[in-house]
Amino acid sequence: MATLLRYYTFSLVFMAVCFGLALWYGVASTGSMAGTLSLLWIVLVLSILEISLSFDNAVVNASILKEMDEVWQRRFLIYGIAIAVFGTRIVFPLAIVAVAAGIGPMEAIDLSLNQPQEYERIVSGAHIGIAGFGGAFLMMVGLRFFFDADKEVHWIAVIEERLTRVSALPAVEIGLLLLVLWGISALLSDAEALTFLTAGLCGLVTFIAVDALGTWLDLREQAKKASGMVVRSGLGGFLYLEVLDASFSFDGVIGAFALSNNMIVIAIGLSIGAMFVRSMTVHLVRQGTLAQYRYLEHGAFWAIIALGSIMLVSARFHIPETITGLIGAVMIGFSLWWSMRWQRRHGHEAIPAD
Repeated sequence: MATLLRYYTFSLVFMAVCFGLALWYGVASTGSMAGTLSLLWIVLVLSILEISLSFDNAVVNASILKEMDEVWQRRFLIYGIAIAVFGTRIVFPLAIVAVAAGIGPMEAIDLSLNQPQEYERIVSGAHIGIAGFGGAFLMMVGLRFFFDADKEVHWIAVIEERLTRVSALPAVEIGLLLLVLWGISALLSDAEALTFLTAGLCGLVTFIAVDALGTWLDLREQAKKASGMVVRSGLGGFLYLEVLDASFSFDGVIGAFALSNNMIVIAIGLSIGAMFVRSMTVHLVRQGTLAQYRYLEHGAFWAIIALGSIMLVSARFHIPETITGLIGAVMIGFSLWWSMRWQRRHGHEAIPAD
């Protein structure tokens, strides 16, 4: 218990502060105990929804964060919190409304507070572009993990071993993603297809740019390190994680409107969830959980591919958020169980690094 509190104390304090703010806002805006309790309940459900949808995010964050030096780990956990909480959960929806409606930031804030139904309509109307960008970026993250010629550990061997062999072909994962984007765009109207393809290509280019920046900075660090120890470049890894976190949060931000169209309520609920995801990331890194459970990363990256696929398909078909969260949880649960099964059979044998 003491160990858990060490990792989650700040998140618990942050949650208490957020519920205090929600209580004050509920009393001020509804003027009734019933209305305030209803608002607090929505905040609680939103925070649980965000945590359940983002556990795979924490696992993937940890797999990247463990390669970074401690200085940039702390910077990601400190500055990244502000970006995740205020940037993705508050500024991002407001920016969508401002661009889509052709209004300024202050008008977007006024719209979110005084015309929540119109605010929700505009954000939901931008779903095709969000689905294209976020889905393409997440698909590339997942595919890059499995299309790796140096990968030695395989969970779903019948698939992963073949992907490893095919990875010798240059840019095969990019070609696969482009085919998927084209196939889904063929199901949309001309205007929607253009929006979807443009957003998808932007997501692909963003992944390539951030990955290239990280690789370039890695090469610079390797040249400076006499020890030969390879540590993921701080800035490159930081940018990569922030874009990844934003892509993960898209479904939570959009799905939150199923419970409320009040921007303040959504921001408070999702921010609590985002904070706990950061705590889970720290817990996984400090405890070495990824090394302990052989296939946990594999389950998380399969969950990413599933989430990216669902986001892309959601441009044409509505996919309930419950299914999205359930698929990720099931994949991670199975990978965890399979890891424990492997440990019982093989003991503490060395685990090759992917």
